[in-house]
Amino acid sequence: MTVDVDAPTALVAPAGPAPGRTRLHATPDLPDGPRRDVRGFTARQRFELFGGAGAGLALAVLLFGWFAPLSGGIGLAVVGFLSFLGLHVLLVSLDSDAQDVKDRLATVLFASAGTLLFGALVFIVAYTLARGAEALGHPNLLFQTMEKSGPLDPLSSGGIAHAIVGTLIQISIALAISVPLGIGTAVFLNEVGGKFARFVRTVSDAMTALPSIVAGLFVYAAIIQGVTHERSGFAAGIAITVMMLPIIIRSADVVLRLVPHNLREASYALGTSRWRTVWHVVLPTAKSGLVTSVILGTARGIGETSPVLLTSGITAAMNTNPFAGPMISLPLQVFDFVRSPEPTMVARGFGTAAVLLVLVLGLFMAARALGGRVPGDLSHRQRQAVQAASKRDEERFAARASGAVPAVHTPRRSA
Repeated sequence: MTVDVDAPTALVAPAGPAPGRTRLHATPDLPDGPRRDVRGFTARQRFELFGGAGAGLALAVLLFGWFAPLSGGIGLAVVGFLSFLGLHVLLVSLDSDAQDVKDRLATVLFASAGTLLFGALVFIVAYTLARGAEALGHPNLLFQTMEKSGPLDPLSSGGIAHAIVGTLIQISIALAISVPLGIGTAVFLNEVGGKFARFVRTVSDAMTALPSIVAGLFVYAAIIQGVTHERSGFAAGIAITVMMLPIIIRSADVVLRLVPHNLREASYALGTSRWRTVWHVVLPTAKSGLVTSVILGTARGIGETSPVLLTSGITAAMNTNPFAGPMISLPLQVFDFVRSPEPTMVARGFGTAAVLLVLVLGLFMAARALGGRVPGDLSHRQRQAVQAASKRDEERFAARASGAVPAVHTPRRSA
């Protein structure tokens, strides 16, 4: 059916098309049916969810305890989950259509996957903190070195201060190299482009899957055997740079792509050059995302063990010179501690792992807090600063209009 736009709403257009008039096709009436609620749960849906879970658990217990000679907690969990899925689908299908059954099944699967991943993370963090609580209870763990302590000494003697300092020095070297190089490469990929940019993007994407041991072997062969002839903190910093660089390039590339193109076009329309546009428009707009990419790369590099195992060396003394002598880091210190058969050394290893875990989680939380806003979205403090600057500009313009402040004429430069 068609409706004539120029005619009254209640009239139906005649059967042939009228010349010079727009024809609209009326939307056919949708079939009546219950609306599907894709968000939230009703009382019946909660009954179907918890009823299916209880029935699935009961069925799994019967299969393991009565009908089959099965055992093991993992098998019980798998059978119970599969039974829950089947029974939940059966309960939903009693009063719902096929589309609603698919929606609820997908919801359960995604929620189960998220719960499983979150549970694994909580288990790792809780287990590490619980095993390291014995060593963390002694403050000397953070302020002493292992230079005068041995495997048989109690936890009240010795610490990981040298490993903390080594980690900070190595990650500082890696940041000093990877931050300007990574962000500069991301700017090149977005602002310049071309065939070579596509080649660089392909190489950086491939480097994200580079095994860390390969990076360590490369630095060992190129720097230690070819230049320094000894393991050092500088070589470890170069190895960490190789692991951090593709992460920073890839994440910064994605962030810079999110900068609206109309900002660049407005800057070009005012006669600004490309690099001034990048420096004063693109980079400030994507500042929070670039900080997030740097923090993500730092979190990746600070937890690497294989590259520093081949490049930094192991020592029990404090070494603040990255160009001379071995310099141990926190991941390598954990590896060295847990190799010992002594319980006190293993406890120190879990305490060191807890310190490293808290440090990495803190970096990821900082990345989440700083990268939660899209480019151009200002924080509360930034909005207050912008409002204050606008108020100052308004007062200055008002004073200039009243004649209190003479206007400053800037001579135009000749082209």
